[in-house]
Amino acid sequence: MRVDKAVLKYQNRIVEIPVGEKIFEEDLYIDFSVENINKGQRLQLTIHPKKTIKIDYLAIELYHPYQLNERIFCNGFQSWTETREFRPDEKIVPIRPIVQKRFGTFGDYDFCEYPNREGCLHSWTYTYIRQCDNATMQQCDNVVLLGSLNEFTGYTLFRHEASKDELYIEKDCAGLELDHSYPALDIFIGKGTEKQQFDNYFKLANISPPKAKPIIGWTSWYHYYTNISEQIILDNLAAFTKQQLAIDIFQIDDGYARRMGDWLSIKPNFPNGMSYISRKIHEENYKAGLWLAPFICEKKSALFKQHPDWILKDRNGKPVRAGWNPLWSGWFYALDFYNQNVQNYLINVLNTVLQKWNYDMVKLDFLYAVALAPPPNKTRGQVMHEAMSFLRNIVGNKLILGCGVPLGSSFGLVDYCRIGADVHLRWEHQLLKWLRGRERVSTILSLQNTLSRWQLDGRAFYNDPDVFILRKSKQKLTHEQQCTLFLINVLLGSVIFTSDNVSEYSEETWEMYERVLKWKDSQVESVIDDDDFYEIHFTHKNEAYVAYCNLSDKNRVGKGVEMMPFQSQVRKREL
Repeated sequence: MRVDKAVLKYQNRIVEIPVGEKIFEEDLYIDFSVENINKGQRLQLTIHPKKTIKIDYLAIELYHPYQLNERIFCNGFQSWTETREFRPDEKIVPIRPIVQKRFGTFGDYDFCEYPNREGCLHSWTYTYIRQCDNATMQQCDNVVLLGSLNEFTGYTLFRHEASKDELYIEKDCAGLELDHSYPALDIFIGKGTEKQQFDNYFKLANISPPKAKPIIGWTSWYHYYTNISEQIILDNLAAFTKQQLAIDIFQIDDGYARRMGDWLSIKPNFPNGMSYISRKIHEENYKAGLWLAPFICEKKSALFKQHPDWILKDRNGKPVRAGWNPLWSGWFYALDFYNQNVQNYLINVLNTVLQKWNYDMVKLDFLYAVALAPPPNKTRGQVMHEAMSFLRNIVGNKLILGCGVPLGSSFGLVDYCRIGADVHLRWEHQLLKWLRGRERVSTILSLQNTLSRWQLDGRAFYNDPDVFILRKSKQKLTHEQQCTLFLINVLLGSVIFTSDNVSEYSEETWEMYERVLKWKDSQVESVIDDDDFYEIHFTHKNEAYVAYCNLSDKNRVGKGVEMMPFQSQVRKREL
């Protein structure tokens, strides 16, 4: 891999900056430095304007001779977005236009180009290139890792043009009006073992491991969805208490508030209020968690009707739609984070939840919405970082589970973070797959993300892979699919949640629960992917194991192990 140059486009001008040089122009000067560190490089590019300028494009250009035996890791835009290793001859396709208006805001479709050609791939915040053995196509442990060290100045996009042997590191800053020094790009490039390079990356980024502890618990969503009540919560709480299960947290998800945005207006289904629920959870020695989406509201909410000035507007003055949800009243909207009244409202909401109601953790969802329409003097990434820092400051020492958030903006600012799509009650929803939403509800998509982002666990935050489902009722997963979902979550996640009412579990289900949960707290060494046939190498109590997981609907054979569709198994191996 070779760094060639940087390119800045602004106000009908194009400036090329050689590696390690300073360029002086009439309106600005640019410093593009290169430092050799830890068997790698650190690239830093800073723009110093002499007057206000407007940036159109900024990127570092690199040369890499892509090979067909390489795999390219592409990190999706936010928590739910498809993330995996791609072949150099693949391409990433966007959501179908017929649903982009409703669901396109979930992803990067409105501001990231999706060329319809092989070898054109893109990754947000970090990426890596891994070589495989030519004969067996077995993945090696060595990678070339490229990672952004300053997402607080804007999102960073790694665009692979594999058919042209070109790699571009772009800053998402088109349209930015700049009148001050701007540390635009700060990039780490390292080559070595996967563990070594991820350790180096997070050390250079000055991101400390999370101070919280891994958790296991219950959440209401994937069984009851918005149809929850005080009695349903208490019944499930009693079921866990009866079984004397060693869980940490009990979380109430969406469905308690009258409308999205009206977080302190509680449905009559909770006649004793939310502090009563929190107290009941604490009486069982569990922590209490509560879901909310701080940066959105729905059109039928009192907030939307009474405070239209709180709604984020686009550059044409129109309210910014953050998405559409059939379980709510359809369209929902983003709030203007830089409106002081919005900030005061969110301070009051979170202080009420955490102090007055005494919840220990908040699950903060749909966070991407805050950055959909940045002001002229800020990038999307700057808005996202400032909003996340604001939330962290309010929540203080209590716990945050982030969700629906660009991951780089949450590094070091949340205790736990969703790293995959919502699981579905089926393995895959075929219509949603056809619509190509990269953030769709999908069990297999969720698992692929869990298997691909495992390196973040314990470095950036603790990974939340979403729930496991073992119940028989109100779901369509097979026994094999349930076992595989549970095993992968236990091995690669540090937030192990279910929405099952455990009073419905049979003796056989409890046996499976104990058999899989025993692998909790294992140390994962590597994850190997062969076209949806995965090997997870790990150690447990000083013994070495490998978990074989077949996510496909075909019989697969690997290393002498024959696996039926969706099956998984654990075998001992030599250290």
